[in-house]
Amino acid sequence: MRTNFDFSPLLRSSIGFENLNRLLDIATRAAEGDTSFPPYNIEKLGDDAYRITMAVAGFTRAELDITVQENTLVVTGKAADEAQPAERTFLHRGIAKRAFERRFQLADVIKVTGASFENGLLNIDLQREVPEHKKPRKVEIGANEAAVIEGEAA
Repeated sequence: MRTNFDFSPLLRSSIGFENLNRLLDIATRAAEGDTSFPPYNIEKLGDDAYRITMAVAGFTRAELDITVQENTLVVTGKAADEAQPAERTFLHRGIAKRAFERRFQLADVIKVTGASFENGLLNIDLQREVPEHKKPRKVEIGANEAAVIEGEAA
C-alpha cells in the first residue's frame, strides 16, 4: 500500500531541500520491492572516500554494468544465456544468478572514481569532491556604510 504525503509544510522554512520529496518517494518505492539482492556493503574509507561492495557471485565482468546518470548510480546484472550441458544436474542451486538492478542516490558532491571486480565482489569507489564555492567560509561582519557616513558627519 503506497501513500503520497504532502511535505510542503515541512519545506516552508528550508532552503535547498527541493529533492527531499523525490528522495522520500524513492525510499517508499524501495520499501515495497525486493531490495535484498544482491547484498551490498557501504564503507567509509576516509574523510572523503567511500566504497560500495556488492556480492555478485556467479556473474562475470561482461554481465555487469555500472552507469551514473545525474545523481543516480545504477548497477545492473544480466546473466548471459549459457547452454546447460545435459550431464550437469543440480541437486541444490543456492547461488542466485538472477537479473538485478540496484540504484543508489548520490549527493551532488559524490563522484564515482572507479570499479573493480575480484572473487565475486564488485567494488565501486566513490570520492566526495566539494567545490570551492560549497566549502564553509568565514563571512566578515562589516560596518553599515550609512552609519559610518552619519558618524563622520557628526
